[in-house]
Amino acid sequence: MQRAVPIAITFVVAWILLWAVYIPPVEPIREEFTLFFDILAAFAFILGGANLLRQHGRKIRRRARDWGYSAVCLAAFLGTLVVGLLKVGAARGLSDSVTAQGSVLSWIYDYLFTPCNASMFSLLAFYVASASYRAFRVRNTEASVMLATAFLVLLGRTFLGGLLTDWFPHQLAPLKIPALVQWIMSVPITAGNRAIMIGIALGIISTSLKVILGIDRTYLGEGQ
Repeated sequence: MQRAVPIAITFVVAWILLWAVYIPPVEPIREEFTLFFDILAAFAFILGGANLLRQHGRKIRRRARDWGYSAVCLAAFLGTLVVGLLKVGAARGLSDSVTAQGSVLSWIYDYLFTPCNASMFSLLAFYVASASYRAFRVRNTEASVMLATAFLVLLGRTFLGGLLTDWFPHQLAPLKIPALVQWIMSVPITAGNRAIMIGIALGIISTSLKVILGIDRTYLGEGQ
């Protein structure tokens, strides 16, 4: 019974939302369900914050390895939460927007979060370069084609690619490196992206059907 009720709710709600896409009179129901989704998301944020406090608090109490990072994480989380809820620094106090210019939360976002975010993505470039080196090792024909294509695209994205083939006559303009790169990005890359998106869509459909029909019950938890 504990599992039958949530499965029935999932089944009914899923079919209502599916029919709302194709039947105009039922379409306003989608907007109503959006409000429920926002409410559930708010509770999910609360549970996520509680779990963050629990996990890192336990690590700090036990003085586990790298517990100092947990302390910094909790301090940043609680500090940001307090200044956001109290709207510290806002011109109109609690009646002002939480993202109002001049507020402490806005300052934290602009001068702490944004630089850290940019630094993280900058570091990812080195990991991408390392992974690309391992992936592009010439071991077979497919790897050779991938290596040549990647080198051509990288070269075409720089000024050097245009200089190397700038002397080509007008008849050979399509063979210039920038033109070849544009063709690669417009034709093969677009075709590959569409194939990937079709595969993702089919995966979403199959997973959704398993959830709707009660075949996949992982969202109910591990308990019996």
